[in-house]
Amino acid sequence: MGPLKRQAGMFLKKAFESLVLSTEFFNRPHDLGRSTTTLLLIDHAFEMLLKAVIVQKGGSIREKLRGETIGFDACVGRGLSNVKLKFLTEEQALVLRAINGLRDAAQHDLLIVSEGQLYVHTQAGLTLFRDIMKAVFDRDLTASMPNRVLPISTTPPTDLVTLFDSEVAEVLKLLRPGRRQSIAAEARLRPLAILDAAIRDEKGQPSPKDLERIGKDLVDGKHWQNIFRGVTTIEFAAEGTGPTFSLRVTKKGDFSTHLVEAGTSDAATMAMKRVNELDFYNLGAKQLAEKVGVTIPKLLAIVDHLAIRQNLDYYKEITIGKVTRKQYSQRALKAIKEELETVTPDEIWHRRKNHNSNTAA
Repeated sequence: MGPLKRQAGMFLKKAFESLVLSTEFFNRPHDLGRSTTTLLLIDHAFEMLLKAVIVQKGGSIREKLRGETIGFDACVGRGLSNVKLKFLTEEQALVLRAINGLRDAAQHDLLIVSEGQLYVHTQAGLTLFRDIMKAVFDRDLTASMPNRVLPISTTPPTDLVTLFDSEVAEVLKLLRPGRRQSIAAEARLRPLAILDAAIRDEKGQPSPKDLERIGKDLVDGKHWQNIFRGVTTIEFAAEGTGPTFSLRVTKKGDFSTHLVEAGTSDAATMAMKRVNELDFYNLGAKQLAEKVGVTIPKLLAIVDHLAIRQNLDYYKEITIGKVTRKQYSQRALKAIKEELETVTPDEIWHRRKNHNSNTAA
């Protein structure tokens, strides 16, 4: 990889600091703000680490027109599917998206995370951080941290099935007739739904209606494995002891996504191949424009502004028979909505028009 670049080193320092602090908050002897702060810090640690890797590999972490740094999802997308930068596996991306989804919920909504869940995500996160540090920077994280700096839990879960059995039992207690506590039940279901969505490669937070429906299904006797189907496809594999203890995601069967070679003329070209691509890329331009609330020309200006069609996480042309469909994913919708929180469609539209005029001149 060569010597550590100055900017990458600065991001790496911030990542390491947040990782240590997240572990410190996890191990605090009181629960005041413990789970929320742990999730916020480990999420920040990973965003800084991902940016450090992208910079070290010669990639850009800046938006082309605005100059701001890219967000968490874009970092994961580049690490997973960018040919020149790729450094993540699908399983590793799952861990990252689950942590980021929990951080979003912890910061913006109500979230009840059990001790078992918090431990699993923190320990899996620490393991992944260590793996990336070794693979990309050839640095041993355990050499930089005291042996005692580990997430410590008195009741670590043995497996995901046991964990979900326990969580669902607590939810059903909250939904008992006469003692119905719907808001608390939804807050407890939210992290389960976020993990399941991350496994199934779906973005966005579960809505109150989604959580209400899940709660009703559980009360009606539906088994959680028929609700959280993604969870049944993975497990956490533990190995090692002490400071080298690791907790990694492994798949039981086929994930909904896998990498294949795209063509034989350029062996370096990789494409994301979905088992059912239209389930993943489920939005046409018209549908996407309606969800964003803009006209199709303005949507295409936003798409070009964000380079949506250059990212396989966001866009793909799918040929069925003699028809080629230009399709966008839910991730593209999320990226666009995030962008429009800080800039209006009209501003992007005018920038693109001025840019095109200057180019033509």
